[in-house]
Amino acid sequence: MRIISGKHKGKILSAPKKLPVRPTTDMAKEAIFNILENRYFLDNKKVLDLFSGTGNIAFEFASRGCEDITAIDQDIHCTKFISKIAEELNYNMDVRKMDCMDFLEKTKSDFDIIFADPPYNFKYYHNLKDNILSNHLVRKDGCLIIEHDNKIIFEDENMELRKYGSVHFSIFTN
Repeated sequence: MRIISGKHKGKILSAPKKLPVRPTTDMAKEAIFNILENRYFLDNKKVLDLFSGTGNIAFEFASRGCEDITAIDQDIHCTKFISKIAEELNYNMDVRKMDCMDFLEKTKSDFDIIFADPPYNFKYYHNLKDNILSNHLVRKDGCLIIEHDNKIIFEDENMELRKYGSVHFSIFTN
């Protein structure tokens, strides 16, 4: 896994092999960040990375200047890895070991960008989206991005679908 752009452009991050993750491919990550950087100035955005895994997405936001990032994952090894790398790279990140759905139920915060990358066998994609949007966790003019495979279909008025190989991003805007 590598950081594609920003102050740590090209930095290779080697996650432990035992992590139960499926990191977003570099091609898909580069494409989604091109979209985001054409829409937002990332340095002043508040970002939530759900199902953070290796922290691949959170680190990309941080490298591109975003300073307010929360990374949530329920696996202790994932959160330890993210915390370790964030400290090494001097990223100010709020990393929490917690079930993502529990976090969404309890949080009092809202965010400019929420990126969610559940396991592809996750059964609650629509609940995840509905919970985030109905609780107004995405700020005005912000977006929710859910990464999924081709088996998940969202049919929403304010949704844009982007496909990069087997990786699909559904982008919901206010």
